[in-house]
This record gives sequence, C-alpha cells and structure tokens, in this order.
Amino acid sequence: MIPASDPEEAFAAAYDKYAEPIFRHCYFRTFNRERGKELMQETFMRVWEYIQKGHDIETEQAFLYRTANNLIIDEARRRSKRKEESLEALQEEGFDIGTDEDEQTMQRKVDERNVLSIIRKIDQPYRDTLILRFVDGLTPAEITGESANVISVRLNRGLKKLRTLLKQ
Repeated sequence: MIPASDPEEAFAAAYDKYAEPIFRHCYFRTFNRERGKELMQETFMRVWEYIQKGHDIETEQAFLYRTANNLIIDEARRRSKRKEESLEALQEEGFDIGTDEDEQTMQRKVDERNVLSIIRKIDQPYRDTLILRFVDGLTPAEITGESANVISVRLNRGLKKLRTLLKQ
C-alpha cells in the first residue's frame, strides 16, 4: 500500500520491487526494448503524479500493472491511427543497419524474434494472460480484471495454442 500521507519511501520501495517486472511486461507487450523502458518510466511517473494529488493506492502491484496496460493500449491506438515510414519505425519492425555482433548474440536475437513472432500469433486475451503469468510471474489470483477461474481457463487455452504453434 502506498499511503498519500508519507508516499516517498513507499513509492521508492514499490519502484525497487516492481520496476523490472513492469519493464518485462511492457517489453513483451510492445516487443520493443526501448519502448518498454519508456513505458515503464511513464507508468511510474503517472503513479507518482496520482499519489501527489493525495490519492491512496491499496494494491500497488495491481495499480502499476493497470497503469502500464492503459499506457500500452493508448500507444497501440495512436500507432494504428498513423503510419510511420521513419528509420525508427523500420527498426521497430526488425530492420537493422548492421552491427559487428558475434554469431551467438545474433543467434540469440533470431531465436528471440522467432519466439516473439509465435507469441504474436496468439489471440490478445490469451497472450496477455500468458505474459502476465509466465513472464511477469503473477499467479491467476494476482492477475486483475477477471476471476481466477477465468484467468486459469485463458492460461490453459493459451498454452494449448502456443504448443500447437510451436509444433508447426
């Protein structure tokens, strides 16, 4: 809980505890490392502004994930409205000018992109639930917005779809 009466220390503790998981969540939702960092920072800035207005936060983990999800959704809506052909946009889609990386690093990046491309093929609610559960490490009861039973069903269906895609 982050009380509005003495927020600095509680906020710093929440940042230390949740910065990395929120970053991972943003990264796996956007598939872009730099944008994931920016969204994580924006999440904590928004939460800090909310606290500064005098609001209490009962469940900090749920509030942080909800804020991050809202930012990700807002970005997806903005991106769908505009079509970019800048170098930045091309790099987000995988275009690389070229670097002097060794073969292991290059293979790891190829494997990572393959896994991310498979995850993208899973329907949105299942993909989000899989990311929250297996990347962010949340239990079905901790994933907010639905009952634990609904989350468990989504996990099972998402895993089934993932196994099918991996076999292909």
